[in-house]
Amino acid sequence: MALQGQEDIEDQIEEPEDFQEQDVSISPAEELPIGPEEEDSDPVLLPWDRFSAWLHCICVVGFDLELGQAVEVIYPHHSKLTEKEKTSICYLSFPDSNSGCLGDTQFCFRFRQASSRKSSLGCFLDHFDREAPVCLKRDQGHYYGYVYFRQVRDKSLKRGYFQKSLVLISKLPYVTFFHSLLKLIAPEYFEKQEPCLEAACNDIDRWSTPYPGKILTLPIMGVVMKVRIPACYDKPGTSQLVQSAQNDSLVSIVLPTIHEVDLFRCFCPVFFHIQMLWELVLLGEALVVMAPSPAESSDTVLALVSCISPLRYCSDFRPYFTIHDNEFKEYTTRTQAPPSVILGVTNPFFAKTLQHWPHIIRIGDMKQAGEMAKQMKVKKLKNLKTLDSKPGVYSAYKPFLNRDEDIIKQLQKGIQQKRPSAAQNAILRRYFLELTQSFIIPLERYVASLMPLQKTISPWKSPPQLRPFSQEEFMKSLEKAGPQLTSRLKGDWIGLYRQFLKCPNFDGWFRSRRKEMTQKLEALHLEALCEEDLQLRIQKHTEVEIVDLVLKLKDKLAQAEREQLPVKPGTVAKLQTHIESVILSLPEDLQGILHKPATP
Repeated sequence: MALQGQEDIEDQIEEPEDFQEQDVSISPAEELPIGPEEEDSDPVLLPWDRFSAWLHCICVVGFDLELGQAVEVIYPHHSKLTEKEKTSICYLSFPDSNSGCLGDTQFCFRFRQASSRKSSLGCFLDHFDREAPVCLKRDQGHYYGYVYFRQVRDKSLKRGYFQKSLVLISKLPYVTFFHSLLKLIAPEYFEKQEPCLEAACNDIDRWSTPYPGKILTLPIMGVVMKVRIPACYDKPGTSQLVQSAQNDSLVSIVLPTIHEVDLFRCFCPVFFHIQMLWELVLLGEALVVMAPSPAESSDTVLALVSCISPLRYCSDFRPYFTIHDNEFKEYTTRTQAPPSVILGVTNPFFAKTLQHWPHIIRIGDMKQAGEMAKQMKVKKLKNLKTLDSKPGVYSAYKPFLNRDEDIIKQLQKGIQQKRPSAAQNAILRRYFLELTQSFIIPLERYVASLMPLQKTISPWKSPPQLRPFSQEEFMKSLEKAGPQLTSRLKGDWIGLYRQFLKCPNFDGWFRSRRKEMTQKLEALHLEALCEEDLQLRIQKHTEVEIVDLVLKLKDKLAQAEREQLPVKPGTVAKLQTHIESVILSLPEDLQGILHKPATP
């Protein structure tokens, strides 16, 4: 979430009223042409670098009667996966046997990356992450697996079934985009085998890199996809539509979103508990979703994680989790309290293994968005004995906030009037956004007040420190500037904040904000240095002191470049000029030393 001053936050307080008037905006994003010619800004990119910006690799997972699931192909062939990662991919790429997924099924999973490997494109990819919204940044410790699983009867095989999965492994949480991509690649692969896979990888390696804010046209398998990568400066709650252009005659598929799931369809089975579920996710509570298939499991977990957007969910989450997972023992042990994690499961074994968990969501077969779930009370955990138990929410949790009956009535009315599913989804997404913003705005306002005044910044002293976060001081600020300014909901907001301040989501959010504000202080300090007359300053110093000053200033410039500090345009160039003039005033031997590039 971007750094905001007092004025920005006060403007935000009135924002929710605007949501009713305008939900969609046309993106002013620059449109990039098809092909690699637009990549002049990335002249150092080598073969497979563009592919690696989107995917780590593509795997084919088959079933062997003797070995069980096995990775048959990894492409590109030079891609590296540890044995532990391959095992995770094997087990997570197939639905549990009880799911009975005949035909084609798509779902996604998430698993831990081996800690020993570092990407050679790390710095290059970090450049994109700086412009990405917090919820769409690359996952540093995990991979996503996007699966297209096919199971059809085949009498020629001993098992009687053809079973195979095509899996895209990526650091990017672009679930809608990668599922759309798989719909193009997988059917072709199952028909034409590996040459088709090689052609698809070569196409991807000619794509533009996924730079936030850009509209990209991406050719794949004779089809052209058109997408826009969201950016951190997009206004939350707006759909950045991709505009049609005259040269769009070659475009086959236009994706309105690359990452959003259909919230209304996912939450329909537990429709009356959406506000309670929002609280549970916000507070990082241990949650398990029990569903009949990996598709429903993964969609529901992703919907839960996204319901607190634009806040980032900072705990672990597994859209599809199996008994073979490396973290199975860690997450199911009864010797300690369940961890802050959201699990999606389909195996009936979990009904017994996880019955000690505090919050369980049981999803039946997902109904069409036009159907309505019956009103259900939150069930007691002791009533959940098997995966065949009735759909609902099993929890002893008592929500802090009173239930919002208006959103329930609004969506029920939409069902009665046969409102399109997309419209229902938009209403629910906007509801969650307004609820989250009402909750986070008071925190934003208080944290902005921890910033030192600009007049306290001296060019010849270290930048001032942020004031420490005081829980009681923040709670006191809620009396006059709390969520009541933007939300009509009543309830124990203070209790909700106290619980939030203890959870990983607050810790992750505050770390990010503190880093942004510290970088802002560093940038203001650099700008103050830039306005100083260095020639006048050095007249009072010895050569040794001047050399020390130059080295420190060069370190500041290196930091500004390394951390991409938000300085005014021209600041770095101006300070470089000042430093150069100081160096030229020194004896030639010292000039030579100071002009040498720094040792990495």
